[in-house]
Amino acid sequence: MWFFYKENVFSEDGVGKVVEVPADMTARDVCQLLVYKSHCLDDNCWTLVEHHPLFGLERCLEDHELVVQVQACMPPESKFLFRKNYAKYEFFRNPLNFFPEQMVAWCQESNVTIPPSQLLQNFLNSSRCPEIQGFLYMKDTGRKSWKKLYMFLRRSGLYYSTKGMSKEPRHLQLLSDLEESNVFTVTTGRKMYNAPTDYQFCIKPSKSRTDVKELKMLCADDEQSRTCWMTAFRVLKYGMLLYQNYKIPHQRKSANPNFTTPVRSVSENSLVAMDFSGRTGRVIDNPEEAMSAAMEEGHNWRKRSQRMNALGNPSPLHPSSLNSVIHRTQLWFHGRIMREESHRMIMQQGQVDGLFLLRDSQSNPKAFVLTLCHHQKIRHFQILPHEEDGQIFFSLDDGSTKFADLIHLVEFYQLNRGVLPCKLKHPCTMVAL
Repeated sequence: MWFFYKENVFSEDGVGKVVEVPADMTARDVCQLLVYKSHCLDDNCWTLVEHHPLFGLERCLEDHELVVQVQACMPPESKFLFRKNYAKYEFFRNPLNFFPEQMVAWCQESNVTIPPSQLLQNFLNSSRCPEIQGFLYMKDTGRKSWKKLYMFLRRSGLYYSTKGMSKEPRHLQLLSDLEESNVFTVTTGRKMYNAPTDYQFCIKPSKSRTDVKELKMLCADDEQSRTCWMTAFRVLKYGMLLYQNYKIPHQRKSANPNFTTPVRSVSENSLVAMDFSGRTGRVIDNPEEAMSAAMEEGHNWRKRSQRMNALGNPSPLHPSSLNSVIHRTQLWFHGRIMREESHRMIMQQGQVDGLFLLRDSQSNPKAFVLTLCHHQKIRHFQILPHEEDGQIFFSLDDGSTKFADLIHLVEFYQLNRGVLPCKLKHPCTMVAL
């Protein structure tokens, strides 16, 4: 006999959808169901988020977790969110970005370094014993004060030293085991818990309906450190199970070679500038020549749009022009959101290189802003209108490269880095259920 449970899943805009979930349905299964029902593109970046508004906590469910079991331990006011998370398995592709050398060591021999090529294998191999070490702030239970302690994250649990940076067993105190706990991001900023920095996270018992006294509130000095601690917690807890979750979509695709998808996942280094002006194409190795080719391509797009306008398309100067509004149909455009909201969205969807969105400028009603993540830092680039020969074009490099509309601009910078720190790779999107 099959038993079905009704679960409410919410999108970012607060709209919920009731989903019938069998007892053996995993988080990946629910995500695929919602992708199908919402007509989204399945690029294996969707995730189910466990959200606790009263405590300002949330975490992405692992793909193998049973949704009904997780829900059984959630208080009534908590809920599931359906959201993109590009960073879910990014550490498999770029492990060195997630595990800084100074934070990784062997359990007993702190002077031994792990070769970069073996870094992730050591974390996944249960017979090996790498650990994460470094200073963290820990909140005193029932108080507003925080202590800075030297901590060690091992497969057996999270420990802190009672004597400086000592690793001797008699100086180590167990703070939390991994098996019966989950790691959460704190979403409420510093105020709620009087945190010393913005980089908070929390370890919460997995089979508890959440008593604030059971929460282990922690705080790192920067985003890279926080990401390292939280990623290592997941890897040391689940090991090869995480790797299997990561590989399943790739195995399904290789099992069905006739299946094609419009979504490409490529590395920054695999995209190169090419010249097709001759009989055969060639790779452009010279960076200055590549930049020149990129700018020329931008001008060619502009000329093509000018010819289209000459053939009868409405002028971009006209308020009803398609060029002035067509970007509003794109998933990466978010209209009049505040700078702080754009930060929140980028952080929620993973803070991976190339994660981006476009929005209206708050300071200039005729301009737009590109918000882009690079090296876990969020930067903003103003896109200004430029008038030329009676037409309006958009540029983010003071007019050196101009585009008839924002769609052309985004397409160009998805292929060419130009003045940006990296190419545009992952659109920050919201879906309505």
